[in-house]
Amino acid sequence: MNAVQKIFVSILPKSQAKDMEDESRKWMLTCSSCGHKVSVWDLGGIRWKACGTPKKMKRCAECGNINWMTVIKEK
Repeated sequence: MNAVQKIFVSILPKSQAKDMEDESRKWMLTCSSCGHKVSVWDLGGIRWKACGTPKKMKRCAECGNINWMTVIKEK
């Protein structure tokens, strides 16, 4: 957990902090080259009460390519 996540977890009630983490773990960044998926939470981010399908330019931990990764909420 990074510093920003720790701040939010410490100031929110436990039920909301758990909801925030659970929802952030459902948002997955998918590499357009190899299909590798990683959650927003595992990357140190928070995506809570969000909508839409943004794209992020990142280096894939699996294939090493820098490319656009789609952020999609999985069920």
